[in-house]
Amino acid sequence: MSACLFDPVRKDWNFGPQSWRARALLGMMGGGLLLVGHTGTAHADGMLETAVGAPEGLTIKGEVRARVEGIDGQFRPTAAEDDAMFSLKTSLLVEYDGGPWRVGGELWDARAYGEKSNSSAGTGEVDALEMVQAYVGLDFGMGGGSKAQLTAGRFTMNLGSRRLVARQSFRNSTNAFTGVNFQWKGRGGDQLTLLWTMPQLRLPDDSEGIHDNSVKRDEETTDLQFYGGSLTKAGVFGGSLEVYGYGLAERDSADRPTRNRHIFTPGLRAYRAPKAGHLDYDVEGAYQFGRTRATTAPTDRADLDVSAYFIHAEAGNTFAGGWKPRVSLDFDIASGDRSKAGTYNRFDTLFGARRFDFGPTGLYGAVGRFNTISGGARLEVKPDKKSDVMVMYRALWLDSKTDAFSNTGVKDVSGRSGSFAGNQVEARYRRTLIPDVLRVDTGVAYLAKGGFLKNAPNAPQTGDTRYGYVDLYFDF
Repeated sequence: MSACLFDPVRKDWNFGPQSWRARALLGMMGGGLLLVGHTGTAHADGMLETAVGAPEGLTIKGEVRARVEGIDGQFRPTAAEDDAMFSLKTSLLVEYDGGPWRVGGELWDARAYGEKSNSSAGTGEVDALEMVQAYVGLDFGMGGGSKAQLTAGRFTMNLGSRRLVARQSFRNSTNAFTGVNFQWKGRGGDQLTLLWTMPQLRLPDDSEGIHDNSVKRDEETTDLQFYGGSLTKAGVFGGSLEVYGYGLAERDSADRPTRNRHIFTPGLRAYRAPKAGHLDYDVEGAYQFGRTRATTAPTDRADLDVSAYFIHAEAGNTFAGGWKPRVSLDFDIASGDRSKAGTYNRFDTLFGARRFDFGPTGLYGAVGRFNTISGGARLEVKPDKKSDVMVMYRALWLDSKTDAFSNTGVKDVSGRSGSFAGNQVEARYRRTLIPDVLRVDTGVAYLAKGGFLKNAPNAPQTGDTRYGYVDLYFDF
């Protein structure tokens, strides 16, 4: 039997001639679950602030997340059939609030190790030593008990449901923006957000730079601008009503080939947060129009009319007492391209997060908000104050038979491979080991491939997909 060694030249794990990398690393995950039984009683608040003797108004927060993950039965046509990866995400946030002025910055270091040379890992996993935030802010009142914030510089942000604009939490790297953000909050819960930004382009974005964890400063450019606003009204339909509109203006160039997107996305969301003993709901829909090109190829100069949309509908109930179980039914549809002359119909998810709707990303991430029709059910329970469990099932179809299914890259331009993509089951367990210091998050996903993912011309013949991960968070 061959020894298990890490090859620093190939940046790969050698498990002998049969290369059971993913299975071996998934076994390590199972061993990591032994940590879950630990119930340390140590407690620390603001360890770093205490250590440096931070004065009043100075906030210093750090976090290290270590992740081990593995996949087998790959669904992507060109990625490794099985893959495994160890990744680290380290962040350090420093902010001084002198009232009314604020100044702050955040350093984010995302690195990955051990993935195969043809791994699916990309800029979502690697963004080494990047200053994702460097801002100044002004806080002020606007009468009637309302408050406002104006922030300028580099910053991250969550807007609304986070389906279109989000600071990433599961993904190793994050979205960040350079520009101006204005937020107003009324005493009754109403909110207004206005923004103009240049989204940061994560670098390096080449295969060699990603595998080497190269340090290269992310860039912003006026060739890519993101702007718009949202208004949320509290106390509507027993919850809140949000209306928004976001614009994206992208300019193609020889140095940075793009799809030359000029799109606008208006949307509407009505939601009521989960609460024990009450029904909750989350209904959101958005439409996209404008102009784009189908590809980034330099020879593609045809600007197409955009007509795309997405809808999310969710209804749940949290039962009082015991483990406070919440049961919900979920439905999602996001349009795919119909291959009609002069038009483009694939929805653009902009800068949104998807883990909370569609399962783990990282080496997995099969499902996203384009060319997808999906329905399913979710169960969430809280066995105690320190832990929670979630299990979800989804059935998956294509909206357009001639477009690639969601994030898989599997496509049949003839449309003869059908529209059923398969069934996905996922489970997650989270537990606080030491309050405010140490916590664990572990999960699995299983994709039982349907006819499309088995029979499409470029579908890999790798069997059903299995994925698992273990995250350990250390906050300081």
